[in-house]
Amino acid sequence: MARAYTQETGRTETGPRRTGGRFRRLLTGLGGRLARLRRDRGIWRRGLVPAVLAVLLALVMTFHAKVPNGVGNLGSLLETFLPWLGLLVPLLLAAALVRRSATALLALVLPVAVWLNLFGGLLFLDKSHGRGDLTVVTHNVNADNADPRGTARDLAASGADVVALEELTSPAVPVYERALAGAYRYHVVRGTVGLWSHYPLSGTEPVDIKLGWVRALRTTVTTPKGAVAVFVAHLPSVRVKFDAGFTAGQRDASADALGHAIAAEKLPGVILLGDLNGTMNDRALASVTSQLRSAQGAAGDGFGFSWPASFPMARIDQILVRGVAPVSAWTLPRTGSDHLPVAASVRFPAR
Repeated sequence: MARAYTQETGRTETGPRRTGGRFRRLLTGLGGRLARLRRDRGIWRRGLVPAVLAVLLALVMTFHAKVPNGVGNLGSLLETFLPWLGLLVPLLLAAALVRRSATALLALVLPVAVWLNLFGGLLFLDKSHGRGDLTVVTHNVNADNADPRGTARDLAASGADVVALEELTSPAVPVYERALAGAYRYHVVRGTVGLWSHYPLSGTEPVDIKLGWVRALRTTVTTPKGAVAVFVAHLPSVRVKFDAGFTAGQRDASADALGHAIAAEKLPGVILLGDLNGTMNDRALASVTSQLRSAQGAAGDGFGFSWPASFPMARIDQILVRGVAPVSAWTLPRTGSDHLPVAASVRFPAR
C-alpha cells in the first residue's frame, strides 16, 4: 500500500521526491540537442562569413607590420590601437553561435591564439619586482590644465626621484617650480619640457627634433648608484583626418631626429621620458624603440594605457631605457591633464 508524505505546505505526494530527476532531464535534453546537431549537415556549411572574417582578423594581427603606411599611414594607425582588435572576437563568437556554425567556432581559435601571443603576457602577467634604485615619472601636464598646482602636488606625492613634465606653458612654469621646489632640489626647463630631480643635474642641453622650437632636452642625473643620461621629449601630435588618414609625418621626422640623438649618447645608461604620441607597436617610432626597452613591457602590470585620461585607449606616454633594468612600471591616478602620469623603477647594473 502506498504511503502518503505530507509537507508543511499541505501538498500530498505519493512517494519520496526524486532529487536526481531535474539533472537527468537536463542531460537528456542536452543529449537530444547534440544528437540534432550531429544530424544537422549544415553545421559545417553555415557561418562561412564569420569564419572568413575570423581568419582575416588573425592575418591582420599576425602581419600588421606588412600593412602599408603609404595611404594615410594606415599601418601606424592600426598598430596604435592593435590590442583593441581583440574586441572583434566576442562579436564573431556571437555570430557563430547565432548561426550555429562549427566552422566559425573553429576559425575563432586563430585570432584568439594570435591575440594571446601578442598581448597575453601584458594582460595576465605581473612582471614587477618591487622597487629599484631610481623611480621616474613622466607626465604630459596639458597646456590647458586648469589646476597645475594640484597636478604638481600629486606628482610630488608619488615619491618619484625624477619627474619629467611635457607641454609646459610659460605662465605655468613658475607655478610648477614653486609647487615642486619643496620636493625636488634640482630642476631644468627647456622650451616646453622640464625635469625635476632629487639628484644633481649636469650637461643639460636642448635636443633638436626638427620642429623649430624646443620640445626635447638631454641631461645627466648623478645618483648614488651612478650617472644616467635622461632624455625628455614631446613628439608632435598626430591627427586622424577623413581626407588624409593618420597624419604623422612631422612626428615621424622628429622621432628619427630623437633616435639619432640617443644613438650618439656616450653614457651607457639612458632613460627616455616623454609623450611620444605613439605606441611601442608603431613602426614609425622604430628609430627610437629599436634602441631602448619599454619599462612597461618589461616590468609592468597590464597594458598601462595613458591616453585619454578619461578612458585610456593607448599608451603614448613612454618610459624607455638602455643600460639600466626596469623592475616595475605603472600608471598614476588622473590629474588635471588629459594624460595619465606613468612611472617606472629601474635598477643600475652592479659595479
